[in-house]
Amino acid sequence: MDFYYVRLALYATLFTWLVTALGGAMVFALRKVSEKIMSLMFGFGAGVMLAASFFSLLMPGISLAEELNQISYVIVGSGVLIGALFIFLIDIFLPHLHLKAEQPEGISSTWSRKILLIVAITLHNIPEGLAIGVAFGTVASGVEGASLSAGWILAIGIGLQNFPEGMAVSVPLRSEGMSRKKAFFYGQASGIVEPISAVIGAILVMFIKPILPFILGFAAGAMLYVIVEELIPSGKTSKENKYGTVGAILGFIIMMVLDIALG
Repeated sequence: MDFYYVRLALYATLFTWLVTALGGAMVFALRKVSEKIMSLMFGFGAGVMLAASFFSLLMPGISLAEELNQISYVIVGSGVLIGALFIFLIDIFLPHLHLKAEQPEGISSTWSRKILLIVAITLHNIPEGLAIGVAFGTVASGVEGASLSAGWILAIGIGLQNFPEGMAVSVPLRSEGMSRKKAFFYGQASGIVEPISAVIGAILVMFIKPILPFILGFAAGAMLYVIVEELIPSGKTSKENKYGTVGAILGFIIMMVLDIALG
């Protein structure tokens, strides 16, 4: 087995983790982040991930399914459904607390609000890391149209939206009384699951090319669930707040241009 592409997936997600850490480091400079700025950044992240789901995962998955003489809309569509269901079940059972929410979700737990907030952001990072790992794994599998540049572009796009996620953990933790150092530590730690899930995703697709279209759909479905369930609502805090909408359109266009022009 060639671990070269697994290492590349690891390096790419170490970059996305670094961007998360940079976002977390904003706790040393800011006491509070403007709601408009956070809406813009969460909307931007939603747009980036939406474009990445389509151009970097669904389109290659459909093309590969057709190349393998599979019924593309059944295989890839099933992957999308199962991927979304996977994150949905984690969302239902794992205790966590979303930004600005008063009550935690998941099964009853004695965990503190701080831990529940960290878990919520960490949950978002699992499908992101998986998507990057799958993108690099497709190159190792010799999928037509797959390229290293596409994997790196996906990592850059996800990295861009990880900055506000790092802030979304560290700054609220600081406002709840945690020291800046601890708030930064937990902010950057929320991104460490991305390298782990990326390595798992890359290894999986290198072993099982026949079901790679399904896995591409799975990664896309997991990302789509996070986009619709968390990022879009976080960017749309009120009817009057259009910053999230503007951010989503900008994020989608930028990621689309990067993927098509460079990938």
